[in-house]
Amino acid sequence: MRGGTRADEVTGTGGVIARIISGGQTGVDRGALDAAIAGDVVHGGWVPAGGLAEDKPYAPGVLIDYPGLKPTMSDDPAIRTRLNVRDAHVTLVIGDPAVSPGSTRAIATAQELRRPCLVTPATADAAFAWLSKVGRELIVNVVGPRESEWPGAQQAAQGFVSDLLELDRA
Repeated sequence: MRGGTRADEVTGTGGVIARIISGGQTGVDRGALDAAIAGDVVHGGWVPAGGLAEDKPYAPGVLIDYPGLKPTMSDDPAIRTRLNVRDAHVTLVIGDPAVSPGSTRAIATAQELRRPCLVTPATADAAFAWLSKVGRELIVNVVGPRESEWPGAQQAAQGFVSDLLELDRA
């Protein structure tokens, strides 16, 4: 089992980013969670029932590897997307949303729920500047393409979110 802190056990860090949440899918979602775990930042988020993901189609799926995640009552990924957008202060889209129906859904849900959403920032510095204007102690929902939609997405997202967390510590 991976280390990390469950999102419901700790409240905030005092910086701009208090928590990182995602839907646990391969690619960007997992990269964001891995960065949070490596940086000792609270992590969590909603996943489809059974913790199902592209590479883990059977329960308990990603729930074994990412103990901060919570399953919804449905295996419909749209439900977890909506809950993660709802529960976050902001949604950050890493990668090209045009290749990812899930990213497109998250952007539309953020607009519907009137939640701030930053799509494909050029750099971690630009994303951090935007987050800093939104507030402090933010719950940041990180979304983006699956690994099958963007090979290398998990590594790219982990690097990007790690850079964000370093900026938050500076």
